[in-house]
Amino acid sequence: MVLELIFCFFATVAFGVIFNVPKRILWLGGVVGALAWFIYSTLPTFGMSDIFATAVASLVCATCCHLLARKFRVPVTTFSIPGIIPLVPGGRAYFTMLAFVDGDYIHGLQLGIETMLRAGAIAAGLVFALSIFSIGKGGIGQRYETRRS
Repeated sequence: MVLELIFCFFATVAFGVIFNVPKRILWLGGVVGALAWFIYSTLPTFGMSDIFATAVASLVCATCCHLLARKFRVPVTTFSIPGIIPLVPGGRAYFTMLAFVDGDYIHGLQLGIETMLRAGAIAAGLVFALSIFSIGKGGIGQRYETRRS
């Protein structure tokens, strides 16, 4: 598990470099990604499904991203995009397409549904954290608009 977290940290930092995250906060993005992976890989050992574990890990990751973005005065996406990378079901999407190409449509459909559910769980966690941090900001549509007089 420790080796997985170390590799996850460095992979998240590498994606942060690709997305031009400032060097002063690059390592924090790696910590957020490693935390998300830790939660995602730990919760199924307690009997929870992989999709629920993905949603919880995404929610915790997005919450940490919002808190760190406020503290370091950077956009939330600076932390959230690299931090969510370990949860993206890219391998599962590959095996879904491989099953369809091989003609195993039932297995491909099963993998495809699970891939979509995981992707939806990631999106739900991000949106839920955004809605929590948007409370009291002026309502819907007011989050990113400048104040006009």
